[in-house]
Amino acid sequence: MAGKSAKVGVLALQGDVREHAALLVRLGADVVLVRRPEELAAVDGLVIPGGESSVIDKLSRIFGMQEPIRAAIADGMPVFGTCAGLIMLADTVTDAIDGQESFGGLDVVVRRNAFGRQAESFEAELDVPELGGAPVKAAFIRGPVVESVGPAASVLAALPDGRVVAVEQENLLGLSFHPEITGETRFHQRFLDRLAPR
Repeated sequence: MAGKSAKVGVLALQGDVREHAALLVRLGADVVLVRRPEELAAVDGLVIPGGESSVIDKLSRIFGMQEPIRAAIADGMPVFGTCAGLIMLADTVTDAIDGQESFGGLDVVVRRNAFGRQAESFEAELDVPELGGAPVKAAFIRGPVVESVGPAASVLAALPDGRVVAVEQENLLGLSFHPEITGETRFHQRFLDRLAPR
């Protein structure tokens, strides 16, 4: 097993899959697009991209992915969710629609589309002490906000008004924004650093 690199899955049901895959490849990762349970079983960690959380939820059930992802999270697989991916990781979604479910695992309550419509998208600089270095340039596009953080999770970043936009909990990392759009690599690297090849 010496020299074997970790395999990183990107959930490829819907959303900005290519952007995450390209950034991960740039960081030297061995990337697998994951649509089926057998593909999930072959990776060491999973990225859940931004997109439409209700669609990701529906497609995950159609493709038989919901329970395998829940089991992988419970088993300690590192999982990184951005925007809709954060919604899918949250234990509670306050404004879920049409019976929408999440994978859960992250001890937070989130609210969907907390920053308004696509036209109200914006960028902000965030101080993230855990990452060190310069502030993070964050792009918010119809993103969720973390309304409350349970005792198992911790806050990585918040906007100046106090709204929480980045959290982590053991093997899980969730962001309200899109680092893959602004070229910010430090969160992806933080996720990769948690992976151990099987």
